[in-house]
Amino acid sequence: MEARKHSAEQDLQALEARLEAELRAFEEAERARLGLQRPEHWRDNMADGLFTARQRPHTTILLGGLTMAHDRLVEGALRGIGYRVRALPVPDEASLRYGKEYGNRSQCNPTYFTVGNLIKELCRLRDEEGLSPRQIVDRYVFLTAGACGPCRFGMYATEYRKALRDAGFEGFRVLLFQQAGGVKQATGEELGLVLGPRFFFALARALFAGDVINLLTYRIRPYETEPGATDRAVEAVKRECYEVLAGGGSILLALRRARRHFAAVPVDRSRPKPKVALIGEFWAMTTEGDGNYRLQRFLEQEGAEVAITPLANTILYNIWEYRHDTLARLEQRGADGGRFGLKDTDVGLTMAGLWLGEIALRATVYSFAWALGLRGYELPVMEEYEEAARDHYHVELRGGEGHLEVAKFIVNARKAKAHMTLSVKPFGCMPSSGVSDGVQSAMADRFPQSLFLAVETSGEGAVNFYSRVQMVLFKARERARAELEQALREEGIDAERLAAFLQGPGRWMQHALYAPLHRHAGTAASLVREAAPLVRAPHWQLPVRTAALRGRRLLARIRQRTHRLTRYRAMLPWLPALVRFGFESGLDTVPALRAAYDRFLDEL
Repeated sequence: MEARKHSAEQDLQALEARLEAELRAFEEAERARLGLQRPEHWRDNMADGLFTARQRPHTTILLGGLTMAHDRLVEGALRGIGYRVRALPVPDEASLRYGKEYGNRSQCNPTYFTVGNLIKELCRLRDEEGLSPRQIVDRYVFLTAGACGPCRFGMYATEYRKALRDAGFEGFRVLLFQQAGGVKQATGEELGLVLGPRFFFALARALFAGDVINLLTYRIRPYETEPGATDRAVEAVKRECYEVLAGGGSILLALRRARRHFAAVPVDRSRPKPKVALIGEFWAMTTEGDGNYRLQRFLEQEGAEVAITPLANTILYNIWEYRHDTLARLEQRGADGGRFGLKDTDVGLTMAGLWLGEIALRATVYSFAWALGLRGYELPVMEEYEEAARDHYHVELRGGEGHLEVAKFIVNARKAKAHMTLSVKPFGCMPSSGVSDGVQSAMADRFPQSLFLAVETSGEGAVNFYSRVQMVLFKARERARAELEQALREEGIDAERLAAFLQGPGRWMQHALYAPLHRHAGTAASLVREAAPLVRAPHWQLPVRTAALRGRRLLARIRQRTHRLTRYRAMLPWLPALVRFGFESGLDTVPALRAAYDRFLDEL
């Protein structure tokens, strides 16, 4: 009986094997008949390219992807700490063509532009400078950022490598920040790019200097009376800051000296201009080239003032994310293992470090802003954005800018910070187009006092893109004009009387670095509110009223900063951990202090 049962099982197994073989053969025959043979899938074999300290003297690091000011200053900063660096030009239409030719299909717009921009430069080195692909691979590396999340940004590095292979540069090294960290690679050789304190200090100086240069540029350029004067000033400022960064000097002093270039730009802020707050996907709202159809320039040519988002805002959001998540996991830290878990960590020290990091960031940006002459600019408070968005967008949803897009529009509307909020993103951007825009439609109904428009970029279709922006911008322009007329009417003056004052005793208000205190979305209307008491005053009272106005402006700034400082009370519970860390570090660093402390414990 057992023998028959065993034989039956063997027959059944043989039958199943024969059926599987016949099915596989049938599948292969049908695939061949229909032309559906299995393709050979590409695998990323370029991920482990080494860049060692021995290669550093003859290897040039290529970088890019931010604004022109940021890329230029980062190049200078990294040169100043001993690297050979060159910033890539701003991606253009030719970059898009290279990206689509060698990249995967169905990629987002930033991928095509940034990948194509690198390949365009390597092809130029090959075709114009006569370097062979092997020489290019040996002499150049590309440094970029990497991340994970619900966005194709996490695949950028792989897209770079795939396109580079297809373009004939297989083996070209693409370095990610997280890959380049550490002291040594698996070979035991010292890294060519060391992401230590020296590197990040140099990088921070360049990025935050780029922020304040961009912010001041977009504040002044819409109101210049001499076309091109602001652009010439920007180039002069960037050149001086670059030389200082490359030479290892003080960027703060360089910005203070370079202030004179912006101060020399003639402006007229009495002209009504709609203020447009630019938000959306990070790269699309940051780039200044064809990747967003040169949107910032287009808006200015259409008579708008553009309120940009500096890179510091993104870093503040990252700090908020870490702080928010740490607090949420605090009670479960015993089970929170893993590389970034809280298990066996000093949570108090982590929280104190995050607060100190934010304080250092704000202090750096504000000191750079003071040096360059950027008056009255305030970095956002992320807790305020969290409160604004909480009832409409879950703050635990991440990817892209998370809840910030919704929060920015709400804050812009509540505080009259802009006539129009323009959200720009690549076609099909999941975090922005797929999630945030669905909420924004409801917010636009709830806050009709502020206009909202979402637009997508694809590399083509500029005419349709511009047309949509122009239609909403027309409404914003009318609102800015009505806002100015209402301010003039309520203050009891007219445009001619204001102009005469600004050309005479009030010409200091037309200084390029002057910024009226915020009262309205439009700069011109805010200027009217500030200048009107002086316009109406008798001539003999002007010195006293001017001094009083300057005093009120100073007090307003102080009150604003003091109010913001109160939020740092949330840091107080974590200070003991910081004190303990400092004390223990001191004991480890100073042997005499350790010996004295041990004697004190013995006496106790």
